[in-house]
Amino acid sequence: MDRRTFLASGTASAALAASPAAARALQASAAKPAAGPGDAGLNAIFDDVLRQTIQRSPELATSIGFDKGPGAALKRQLTDRSPAAKAKAQAETKAALARIEAVDPATLSEASKLDREIVAYSLKTQLVPRERFDLDAVMRPFAIFQQGGIYFSMPDFLNTTHTINTADDAEALLSRLEQMGQALDYNTQEQADLGKRGVVAPDFCLDLTIEQMAKLRAPAAADNTIAKSLVRRAAAKGIAGDWGTRAARIIDASVYPALDRQIALIKAQRAKARTSAGVWDVPQGADIYAAALAQATTTNFTPDEVHKIGLEEVAQISAELDTILKAQGLTKGSVGERLTALNQRPDQLWPDTAQGRIDLIKSLNVDNDKIAKLLPKMFIDPTRAPLEIRAVPVEIQDGASNGYYNRAALDGSRPAIYFINLKSVGDWPKYTLPSLTYHEGLPGHHLQISTSQGAEGPMIRKFSFFGAYSEGWALYAEQVADELGAYANDLERAGYLQSFLFRAARLVIDTGIHAKKWSREQATDYMVNTVGFARPRSQREIQRYCTQPGQACSYKIGHTSWVRARKKAQEIAGAKFDLKRFHEVIRRGAVPLTTLERLVEEDARRMAAG
Repeated sequence: MDRRTFLASGTASAALAASPAAARALQASAAKPAAGPGDAGLNAIFDDVLRQTIQRSPELATSIGFDKGPGAALKRQLTDRSPAAKAKAQAETKAALARIEAVDPATLSEASKLDREIVAYSLKTQLVPRERFDLDAVMRPFAIFQQGGIYFSMPDFLNTTHTINTADDAEALLSRLEQMGQALDYNTQEQADLGKRGVVAPDFCLDLTIEQMAKLRAPAAADNTIAKSLVRRAAAKGIAGDWGTRAARIIDASVYPALDRQIALIKAQRAKARTSAGVWDVPQGADIYAAALAQATTTNFTPDEVHKIGLEEVAQISAELDTILKAQGLTKGSVGERLTALNQRPDQLWPDTAQGRIDLIKSLNVDNDKIAKLLPKMFIDPTRAPLEIRAVPVEIQDGASNGYYNRAALDGSRPAIYFINLKSVGDWPKYTLPSLTYHEGLPGHHLQISTSQGAEGPMIRKFSFFGAYSEGWALYAEQVADELGAYANDLERAGYLQSFLFRAARLVIDTGIHAKKWSREQATDYMVNTVGFARPRSQREIQRYCTQPGQACSYKIGHTSWVRARKKAQEIAGAKFDLKRFHEVIRRGAVPLTTLERLVEEDARRMAAG
């Protein structure tokens, strides 16, 4: 489960997915001394919310390693996705918010005031999609699309996140597999109901969805990826049993029939689906997009404002790239055209072979190891948490993002994973890869999320995810890598600047699609011509934006905020500014951008005071 799925309902639904007792056992250092008379009461409420949520979120329990001991039964369960369960979760969230807001801030320590503020903000945001639009998520308004739905997420979850070390673990997977059919059916019914309201993904996205479903459905049950993964992992642990036959029986009896029903629905919806790309063309589309943009950026920027920011950033970054490209002898055509030419140079291409893919991933590990040695120059005690780098599973690579990060389980049972989509190695010229690694690995998501998980504070905040904060940090991390001298030459710096250009172009494209009624073709052309990415990669990106409105804007808006916060801190602290101390703010967990800038200013004043 990646960070986006982990928080599919908004900025912080997964922040509530921990077991307090297990958390204390795993992290004794997580308990903060209560400095205010209301701290203990607030933390008790947090604990209640945690216990409640972990019980209704078995996949989240597994994703963070809390499906053991008292939570062991959860490893045999899937989340109840029935309408009744969703209504109950909404009611519980409202009740939790009311309890937290009832705590008088005047009775709290400064740290607990922040915790109260952030958790309340998160819960309010979580309530918006269902209260205002009767949706699970404003940034993922469709129940089934090329990057969303049980068909897309569950095989990867069972194959990657559900660990198998004992026979009980294998039995637990079979139990979950038995429930997968029902989960698919609930998902199908949800999309059917959305379809009656006109909330359906564009036709070209449904084409890709159907293709991926067909790939999942095509193998004989015994050859399904879930069955094969179970057999392989059980054998690796020496666990005897007829696991493949049993899994195949469940798949044939339950999973495939439910998948057939889902395929039939999506084909029927595809026949009537719109050709328009943007969410503006669904009921309440403009309001959905405004809410999605607010959630993605934790700001009140309008679509027009974000579009303008994007155009300005594209112009500034393109000018910087122009200088580097001219020095490389690339002088003809636009910046995008010259980047396209660079992308096609033989010296920048990995072989489109199995060995080429292996060597590509080896190069990513080299870059991650290199930056790890440089981090002490800018960070106090940077994380040493392990990180695996893997290719996106073949069965979902057609619709998956180009790269993403899965956080580690808190108990160490599963490491963090940085996934790269290797459907086409031509999408990854060599000069572009270091910046991707510094974004997804160190000092990007892996550093920020691992540090936050290991820092002091209530467990309810260990898993809060604000896209603009976290994606902004990851983009800022690419800048930090540049400041550390991690890019080996001007070409790799061009890759880094192209990454920035890509995120700036997203501001233009996302608002173009969802507010200015751009077509898929118009958006793809802009990406190719501006950023220089290959058309297949560009189109995959555009199709993602079409079904996840607002999300693509979180990166550059977040980066701008991180840079502005650092500049303001330098101005306040003057000669006493300490970059290592500035970076310590990540130990306080993810927060909205306005809160981030406030915290940084407060820290800077303390620096200035000595």
